[in-house]
Amino acid sequence: MRNEAGSPKVFSRAQARVKAESYCAYQERSQYEVRNKLYEWGLHQKEVEEIISELIESNFLNEERFALAYTLGKFRIKGWGKIKIKQGLKLKRVPDKMIAKSLKAIDPDDYIAKLKSLIEKKAATLREPDPYKMRYLLGRFAASKGFEQDLISDILKD
Repeated sequence: MRNEAGSPKVFSRAQARVKAESYCAYQERSQYEVRNKLYEWGLHQKEVEEIISELIESNFLNEERFALAYTLGKFRIKGWGKIKIKQGLKLKRVPDKMIAKSLKAIDPDDYIAKLKSLIEKKAATLREPDPYKMRYLLGRFAASKGFEQDLISDILKD
């Protein structure tokens, strides 16, 4: 939000809290995202920390719930592997314990099935006669999606 002069719009504490509540209600957010948004709105550190703690108390902000939603969303919708999901959560400054807990929510059978289906879809689009090059290209693709190398090689052997 910008005013006529083009500088960021500054909100009062009460306005910022209401906006932060709707920001959190729209989709799950990490504390890091909300904190950055509050600073963007021109609030000072003391006010930001007070609003963050109020949002946590009123359950608008829940880091564990965010980590789980992020993990399952990126896995089911984007087809990301655990490595890429973990990196994304680290960028959002989610604690390691919560990252580990949310990654455990992914069913191992679904994880392998997702990797197989991604590899099969990609293999259908590639026109490579050499099986070694094909395996290399598929392995590189699966690794870019964040899947573990040992799991990729096990599936590509089949």
